[in-house]
Amino acid sequence: MTRVIHTGDTHVGYRQYHSPERRQDFLDAFESVVDDSIDHDVDAVVHAGDLFHDRRPDLPDLLGVLSALRRLDAADIPFLAIVGNHEATRGSQWLDLFSDLGLATRLDSEPTLVGDTAFYGLDHVPQSRRDDLEYDFESPPADAEATALVGHGLFTPFAHADWDTEAMLDAASVDFDAVLLGDNHVPDRAEVDGTWVTYCGSTERASADERDPRGYNIVEFDAATVDIRRRSLDTRPFEFIDVELSEGEGVERVLDRVREYDLADAVAVVSITGDGDPVTPAAIEDAALDEGALLARVTDHRAVGGDAAEPVADVDFADPDAAVRERVGEMGLSSLGRRLDETVRDDAVADSNVRGRVASAVRDAFDEESEAAEQSDDRDQVSMEDFL
Repeated sequence: MTRVIHTGDTHVGYRQYHSPERRQDFLDAFESVVDDSIDHDVDAVVHAGDLFHDRRPDLPDLLGVLSALRRLDAADIPFLAIVGNHEATRGSQWLDLFSDLGLATRLDSEPTLVGDTAFYGLDHVPQSRRDDLEYDFESPPADAEATALVGHGLFTPFAHADWDTEAMLDAASVDFDAVLLGDNHVPDRAEVDGTWVTYCGSTERASADERDPRGYNIVEFDAATVDIRRRSLDTRPFEFIDVELSEGEGVERVLDRVREYDLADAVAVVSITGDGDPVTPAAIEDAALDEGALLARVTDHRAVGGDAAEPVADVDFADPDAAVRERVGEMGLSSLGRRLDETVRDDAVADSNVRGRVASAVRDAFDEESEAAEQSDDRDQVSMEDFL
């Protein structure tokens, strides 16, 4: 039997809400996964992409991850991983550096045997380049009793999918017993043509929409039998305060609701609906902070057109590009928006080819008429060349 922790979307380095405390929370969550791996003596930690939030993580985040990987190495627990869309760079990946240091294995089309299970990897591939994929994997070793593919993307039959799992499994040269996925922050599982397909979810809340507890999967392979269980992490509390205002009710009603919650060191997320009076977000944020909240975010959903009325933008002028990208990431975009964003940010596409790719994507969108969701990105400081 082979027993592994399946994690992903740790997004180490994400300075959510421009908060240094939140950035530390993402590293702490990854370290908690490592702690659990050592405490429960698993055979490996399998990371399904987006170890870092950005392709240019800060030095403290790199050092924090290196320290955690060294602890895994000292416990003789291999770290198997692939590259997600947030961390992908033009050439060598940070994962390659960790591999060169003997602290990680980058999964690919060749099998990596752990116990009696062969693991393979499929890095994130932009939608515009998936038609060229052949899913050609090397045969597993003769003594492998189970096989697993680790991938990163939005796969069917789960929400916002743009990658056909059934077609991928049909085209693959290896019959997989399980597909361990990252990218979708919502944990879930389904059986597709006799293969278990599962998302582990994120280890920290990367958006206010992620209300459920964060965690990871414990996956056991016993011959061709796959057992998937969920384990939660103890992360910073988010208190979701939903207030529906009746006619004549206003800020005092919202403040009363805020005071009902224990907000000590929590992120307070206040959502306002209903027919009541206009509300000033700043007064509510101040009240939440007075109650001990680390941060407070107030959204009034009664704005014209149903869009959220946000408070004055909290712009970090030390990195205005990061502030803009975070705000864009909070918007729900169609699948066309997702594809255009991938095209513009894809380092493999030459600048001179971007316009043609964008025009092609727009034409395809009119034919497909599909919708999906956008995810956020951010910008940080250190490049791999700087680190080396």
